Amino acid sequence: MKKNLAPVAERPPKTETVGPATGTGRVRGWSVVLATSLVQAMMAFAAMTLATIAPEVARSLDVPPALIGYQIGLVFGAGVVTALFAGTVIRRAGGCRTSQFCLLLGGVGCAATAIPNVAAIAGGSILMGLAYGVTNPSASHLLNRFADRRHRGLVFSIKQAGVPVGGVLAGFVAPPLALALGWQWVPIAVATTLFALAAALQRPRPRWDDDRDPTAVLRESPLRGLQLVFRRRPVRWLSIGGGLYAMVLLSLTGYLVTLLVEDVGFTLVEAGIVLATVQVGATVARLAWGWLADRTRDGLGVLLVIGLIMLVATLTTSQLSPAWPPLAVRIVLIVFGIGAIGWVGVFYAELARLSPEGEVGTITGGALALTYGGTLVGPSLFALTHGLVGSYTTSFALLAIVAATGTTCMALSRKASRVDRS
Repeated sequence: MKKNLAPVAERPPKTETVGPATGTGRVRGWSVVLATSLVQAMMAFAAMTLATIAPEVARSLDVPPALIGYQIGLVFGAGVVTALFAGTVIRRAGGCRTSQFCLLLGGVGCAATAIPNVAAIAGGSILMGLAYGVTNPSASHLLNRFADRRHRGLVFSIKQAGVPVGGVLAGFVAPPLALALGWQWVPIAVATTLFALAAALQRPRPRWDDDRDPTAVLRESPLRGLQLVFRRRPVRWLSIGGGLYAMVLLSLTGYLVTLLVEDVGFTLVEAGIVLATVQVGATVARLAWGWLADRTRDGLGVLLVIGLIMLVATLTTSQLSPAWPPLAVRIVLIVFGIGAIGWVGVFYAELARLSPEGEVGTITGGALALTYGGTLVGPSLFALTHGLVGSYTTSFALLAIVAATGTTCMALSRKASRVDRS
């Protein structure tokens, strides 16, 4: 199948920086892992800010809390657009400069959501989404150049652990800050942090972007990444499965606080702590799943197991009620997070493994168009379902269908990968 791929457009990674084994190469590799993890964490914090304080925002604007699903949908819907252009932008600007652009644009969007107006929040969410869409392709590009490929699953999982870390920050910081100072101060504080991180990345940028091509044409077809994705069967099924897994992930993180407050009887602060606890468990799980993928050399098999955990967890969550002991509620949701949030690092590692040299950014962008499509549809569909059934727990029961379909796609990707290797 590889011989049918388009010619490599990116410069190949330099031999001394691919899979660094000693000295400066190793230090640079781990500094890239740290930086990309921080970018992921803060961009995730920005994207999840309003979800963690949805009841307060809804009360201030006099709108139903369930509308937060549409706000999250705007973020990731906008991400679909920029993900398609990610490969071209990274080639021209470099992975580090692209990350800086993401942080600056995301900061502007996050600050805009502090305006107590539905239109302003929608516009700010779109700006955050445009930034978020290129965050992962630029990080994958940098990691594929500088990080140790022998531990690809773990390295990409460490980077993706930044996302639940952002969720932990959101769960612990946002609700108390919103109650103490007013909800508008939360996105303002997050935006300030994004600007500071963008400035900090300026120092290593010349070294990390030494492969950029300022003459690269920006008019490349935005569909090229999708074409590469659908040309390879393992990547095609992996990407579709990722989109379905993302529907479950965003439904959980976007509605967990509201579910606990509205249907299970938790206070806003208690629900925020549960969300933070779930994200802590998911952070550990991402590292564990990445380690397991490296150890077994079967990342697609790991993704299949994760799908089965997700399927059971969605069905169990649909049975939660105020009659459940609080500890039991926490345990169920932590297990749910281990599956629904823990899969992403292994997913990106498998995308990089299945991509031809020099095309990691482009294929990641194409795959993310499908994944972000799932994040666009998932929360919005959840909000629509809640409007029909009037219950958050019942709405989670319907996610079992999504989880089951995603698990099937991962099984098909694993089968296709083994056929291609034979």
